[in-house]
Amino acid sequence: MDNQIYNQIVSFIWSIADDCLRDVYVRGKYRDVILPMTVIRRLDAVLEPTKEAVLEMKKNLDAAGVVNQTGALCNVSGQAFCNSSPFNLRDLKSRAKQQQLKLDFIAYLDGFSPNVQEILEKFKFRNQIDTMIEADILGAVIEKFVSPTINLSVDPVLDDNGDIKIPALDNHTMGTIFEELIRKFNEENNEEAGEHFTPRDVVELMADITFLPVVDKITDGSYLVYDGACGTGGMLTIAEERLQELAKNHKKELSINLYGQEINPETYAITKADMLLKGDGLQAENVAYGSTLSNDGFPTTNFDFMLSNPPYGKSWKTDMDRLGGKGDISDTRFIVSHNGESDFKMLPRSSDGQMLFLANKISKMKHNTELGSRIVEVHNGSSLFTGDAGQGESNLRRYIIENDWLECIIALPENMFYNTGIATFIWVVTNRKANNRKGKVQLIDATALKSPLRKNLGNKNCELTPEIRKEISDMLLKFEESEQSKIFDNKEFGYYKITVERPLRLSVDLSKDNIEIFAKVCTEQNDTEIMNVISEVAEKLNYDKLNDYNLFINELTKVATKLSIKIPSKRLNLIKNGLAITDQNAEKVIKKIHKSEKVETNPLCGLFNATIDGKECVVEYEVDSNLRDTEQIPLLHDGGIEQFFKDEVLSFAPDAWIDESKTQIGYEISFTKYFYKPVKLRTLQEITADIKALEAETDGLLNEIIGG
Repeated sequence: MDNQIYNQIVSFIWSIADDCLRDVYVRGKYRDVILPMTVIRRLDAVLEPTKEAVLEMKKNLDAAGVVNQTGALCNVSGQAFCNSSPFNLRDLKSRAKQQQLKLDFIAYLDGFSPNVQEILEKFKFRNQIDTMIEADILGAVIEKFVSPTINLSVDPVLDDNGDIKIPALDNHTMGTIFEELIRKFNEENNEEAGEHFTPRDVVELMADITFLPVVDKITDGSYLVYDGACGTGGMLTIAEERLQELAKNHKKELSINLYGQEINPETYAITKADMLLKGDGLQAENVAYGSTLSNDGFPTTNFDFMLSNPPYGKSWKTDMDRLGGKGDISDTRFIVSHNGESDFKMLPRSSDGQMLFLANKISKMKHNTELGSRIVEVHNGSSLFTGDAGQGESNLRRYIIENDWLECIIALPENMFYNTGIATFIWVVTNRKANNRKGKVQLIDATALKSPLRKNLGNKNCELTPEIRKEISDMLLKFEESEQSKIFDNKEFGYYKITVERPLRLSVDLSKDNIEIFAKVCTEQNDTEIMNVISEVAEKLNYDKLNDYNLFINELTKVATKLSIKIPSKRLNLIKNGLAITDQNAEKVIKKIHKSEKVETNPLCGLFNATIDGKECVVEYEVDSNLRDTEQIPLLHDGGIEQFFKDEVLSFAPDAWIDESKTQIGYEISFTKYFYKPVKLRTLQEITADIKALEAETDGLLNEIIGG
């Protein structure tokens, strides 16, 4: 549709709010009338040509005593919906009496088929009728919406000669109008201006990178397209149009089935209405209401193509609770079997659930077709790096990359979206990579590829023109290295997170003063018996300060055995807390002793060779938790963990070892690392020249002042 006509329709509908609702509704409530009335008029305009035939059929059905009339009436209307009331909106605009208008308008709404009733219910539109009647504005609102100057029908308005007077309003444009109205309403009220939809230029790029790489593999047949955060359905509409366009160019016949889920009742209603007007209208049944995360609308369906722009930084705690709480979630979309681990959790922090939408789509991929599935989803930067190794976000990245499903990530320009200026990234995931892409991931930096808008739309100050979209999609298709396109092995983004342990070193303070203090503690603990042991040990060792805690424990054990006094862990902790001191000059505290013939020495993992009482053995040392540290080691590091540990850790801490039980694998993707362009520093000559020029300028000013 011509942009001028589109803008006229948006402006006209927007003006209805100012003309009719001012002083009756606060501005934040205008949408409660305007959005449902726009949907109602859209449906009403589509039904107008067959209204008389529908009423005639209803008359016949009533005479025949037929109770369930919806199917027959829809057949006559030629749509997936109908209205069996004796009115259309044009009939109601002339009602002079408000109470009669109210009764007739309610009868008109009640005449819609059940699928439209659900839409009206989600809008909660009936709640507005009394308010409009009491303020005497319902008739004015209806009259505005049936104005002959705009056309909300899918059919054009013709003049007396049969020429097009006002063009038809296709579903794509209608969806854009709804999104623009929502954006303007939200902007007026300082709400999330783009929470429910994605700019069309971004959606068109997403559609291109979804279909263009596999266009030669698409054959005649049926394809399923899914959006788990579908908003007003715009992404599904554009995806369908682009896929049909490509199919037509390749002389293919496709049947495309659209599926979506939406949690916001208002935008769900808009999507549902849009789907009723597509083809035979049956796809409206493929739009589910509710939370995709906790109430999956399509748990057993797999899809060919999946596109989404899920909400960023939005808490999913409510969904988490509905799923049983983080510790008890068993949903197989988010907890999978991977690399021998049957309970591999991909649950992110509760404050941001965006990556769960990606996990949901991955669970819906087709694995038994030649084409497989393609997923294209927009995320903010946090999905690239949040979550430590072993945590949910990192595990999802690992799951995707180690299965070789990540094809590409594209960095978009900032300020592309209506409600945020932050950096955003398009993830391209598929389980059918081309042979030359296997084991590889492509990163595309498109942050500089943008065209400025003449006027900002919220935060959006730039767009992706068709030429720019082609440039980006060409980089994806060519799969070549360039300044803006980098190609890496999958393992480039992986790392080991190791836990570095150091031995606990304790000395023992057996001085007279400390023994007296310890005796008081024992008295307070009602455990004076242990003092008999400590006194004898101190006398026997004859040290004020002993640098070998192991020797102290050996003597303690001997004396306690001789005196038939037990040393359980509670007493041992009392002794350690009262007498032992952390001392890096002391001997390492032995935790466990192994026979050398049964356990091999492995200093890297904390198994050290030692000689105790003249015998060779293998020992483990107690850990000093205050000295514990972690290191990240790239999976592709030359020599692996061992070489890194020798080079980077042992040279500074020769007594360190790795706790292998805590080693985790993580994945993160840093665009800055690969595309950072350092600012070129100015030369010394340039700086000197500027200083001299500044000095000359200030000298001249000084002379003028003094001379004046």
